[in-house]
Amino acid sequence: MAGAWGCPHETNDVCSKVNNLPCDPGMKGCVLHGRFVFANDDKNERIRQKQARDEESGSLPALPSSPESS
Repeated sequence: MAGAWGCPHETNDVCSKVNNLPCDPGMKGCVLHGRFVFANDDKNERIRQKQARDEESGSLPALPSSPESS
């Protein structure tokens, strides 16, 4: 994985936390899953579900909708 951020669970492009699968930040089981918004909207399903629950309880504002869904 290239870039300034390095995951402590990634070794040789493999995730030691998620059954030694190829590292894919935001995949289910990843420490980032559901905690951050990604440029790839497919990886944002979990955070959108979480925010929908929070909106129902009135605790957090909604994320802006993606440009593709407009």
